[in-house]
Amino acid sequence: MKTATSKKGPSKTGKMENSEFHKFFVDELKDIYWAEKHLAKALPKMKKYATSPELAAAFDKHATETETHIATLEKAFELLDEKAVAKKCDAMAGLLEEANGIVEETEKGTMIRDAGLILAAQKVEHYEIATYGALSVFAATMGHADVADLLAQTLENEKATDAALTELAESIINEAAVAE
Repeated sequence: MKTATSKKGPSKTGKMENSEFHKFFVDELKDIYWAEKHLAKALPKMKKYATSPELAAAFDKHATETETHIATLEKAFELLDEKAVAKKCDAMAGLLEEANGIVEETEKGTMIRDAGLILAAQKVEHYEIATYGALSVFAATMGHADVADLLAQTLENEKATDAALTELAESIINEAAVAE
């Protein structure tokens, strides 16, 4: 396999254009780019279906953060001298379909629905945490320190969102759902 690296490591740009690993990395960036773009469309719907104002606010905040994640990915593509193109993410498509199923299977205005929405949102967060964690390490390994830093920042934000959802579930939603 031919690569743009020397014995000293990645080229000055760190791009490694001919590397299969670099191509795989860019392909996975396209995948999470699709995922974030579709999540940005789904979160306002999840907000609409939320019963508690706290969960609605959490979805609203996450929608704003997701727009930042999209912009961050676009910056990563730019730093890599790649076009920001989305490739369908089957995992996110499935997770969002599952969230829709939860809405259909739960009664409007219930905390059971909110508990289900938090479950669905945390599944999304865990997928994003796994993806950003791996991609950040991939970028660092290839010498793309600037891209690795961007992805690591998004990773930390995803972890914080997951923690906030857990706090909301444990402090308000779950006990109210059990009481219904």
